[in-house]
Amino acid sequence: MSKGHKEGQFIFAKDAKGQEVAPGVVRKVLAYCKEAMCVVHEFEEGAVGELHSHPQTQITYVLKGRFMFRIGFNEKEVAAGDSMCKQNEVKHGVKCLEKGVLLDFFNPMREDFVKV
Repeated sequence: MSKGHKEGQFIFAKDAKGQEVAPGVVRKVLAYCKEAMCVVHEFEEGAVGELHSHPQTQITYVLKGRFMFRIGFNEKEVAAGDSMCKQNEVKHGVKCLEKGVLLDFFNPMREDFVKV
């Protein structure tokens, strides 16, 4: 597991390394501990976060841009200032309609995001 962000109380943007996780999608893991994790996902227009599920509950806040989100059987367009709650094991996915940034919070943390 990567040590950098977990052991620090302050995580500075200049130190957060981006990783392309899908075409047009860059993930930056920010602060985290065993109980919670904060992650930024930067999307290019047209980029897709494939339909998936995981054991963590996830709350997403749209910092900028427009997105089409699917959560379970519901699909809605969201924009800056909107937020979504994705309960554990509920399938969800997203398509970016206008270049944007999502701020994600996970409980508990996503260990798969920090494995080296």
